[in-house]
Amino acid sequence: MSDTVIHPSGAASGTLPGGLTGRVMRAGQEALSGQRRGLRGFLPFAGPAVIASVAYMDPGNFATNIQAGARYGYGLVWVVLLANLIAMLFQALSARLGIVSGYSLAALCRTHFPRPVTVAMWIASEIAAMATDLAETVGAAIGLSLLLGLPLLTTLGITLVLTWGLLTLQSRGFRPIELIIAGFVGVIGLCYLVELVISPPDWRLFAWHAVVPEIQDADALTLAVGIVGATIMPHAIYLHSALMPGRVPTRNRAEKATVIRYSNIEVLVALGFAGLVNLAMVAMAASMFHMGHPEVAEIETAYHTLLPLMGGLAAVVFMASLLASGVSSSVVGTMAGQTIMADFVGFRTPLWLRRLLTMVPAFVVVAIGVNPTQALVASQVVLSLALPVPMVALLILAFRRDVMGAFSPGPLTRAASVIGTVVVLGLNMVLLAQMAGL
Repeated sequence: MSDTVIHPSGAASGTLPGGLTGRVMRAGQEALSGQRRGLRGFLPFAGPAVIASVAYMDPGNFATNIQAGARYGYGLVWVVLLANLIAMLFQALSARLGIVSGYSLAALCRTHFPRPVTVAMWIASEIAAMATDLAETVGAAIGLSLLLGLPLLTTLGITLVLTWGLLTLQSRGFRPIELIIAGFVGVIGLCYLVELVISPPDWRLFAWHAVVPEIQDADALTLAVGIVGATIMPHAIYLHSALMPGRVPTRNRAEKATVIRYSNIEVLVALGFAGLVNLAMVAMAASMFHMGHPEVAEIETAYHTLLPLMGGLAAVVFMASLLASGVSSSVVGTMAGQTIMADFVGFRTPLWLRRLLTMVPAFVVVAIGVNPTQALVASQVVLSLALPVPMVALLILAFRRDVMGAFSPGPLTRAASVIGTVVVLGLNMVLLAQMAGL
């Protein structure tokens, strides 16, 4: 069987502005030629999964995980674990698609699917991008507001300036922004390690509910769908494929296989870390709030409850992690929005305009007085409903021999990815039936 891959004709490259520095590029070529091995061989290829992992630790996760732990204790831990396992699989598939084809998922959709289907997918993806940005910018603004004592609208403006400033680093290549995002990820992880030390969870109950499914009531089902929407992010699936082409050019099948292997390792490490952070969020909320304060359902309430309950350190650490999450994920969300628009329909907008447009819903929500945390949870349900679009498109393209050649996934990966998609579609249908009163 030939491994020839048909590339999109005239499609956008799928890569974002900037690239790797010459030094990192040379290191990557040395790794492919066998001159670098082990960790030294892996590092030149690290970065894309770290950026994608931020989407799995955004303020939407904070909102859904805090509600899950406070109201249901450890009962929804299994949902968080399952969602993160599905996320790992689809991010790995997305990266593989970009490596093998040399194009992003959105660019391949534009080439291989009928025009009306592509336009519909673009519209759904733009709605998802706006829902994503709502969660990220509002979350960062809440963190700034509570830490600095400023009005929420003011901190939204500060968030806009901060994220725009970070995004300008794209012009200097991928490495600077990847290192900054990795720093934010480290801050988030460290903050939750501190929280678990301050208030250790019941590890026996945690382990039990990680493997024993339980949905207590209709509200738990809605929250479970929200957790899936907050964890498996549509824009992260699009973005990961766009970050891979052209990073370190491959000259033959063996080199592609090496890059895919390094990519899979990075996905396991980066998204495994993100999964642990999500589990720590639920554990923290269950340990601190479930028994005495199950009514805690808002980020602001969690902060004010932590102050007298666990002391100022726990509250400030919690807000610091939220701020790091909001700013970093907002940067990643805008990067994803750029590639979604450019590769689906060929439109390119100035960075400042793209950032401003995606922040409009956040300003509207705050200005009209909508509860910020409830808006975050609602945005995650919207994301969950939009999630099947990139998941199904990714499966269709990844299973096609004319797109993937010899790198089309094997039977086990195919079966697991189909099961994951069915799980997400099933949760969505149950939620829609519940919303319709059926």
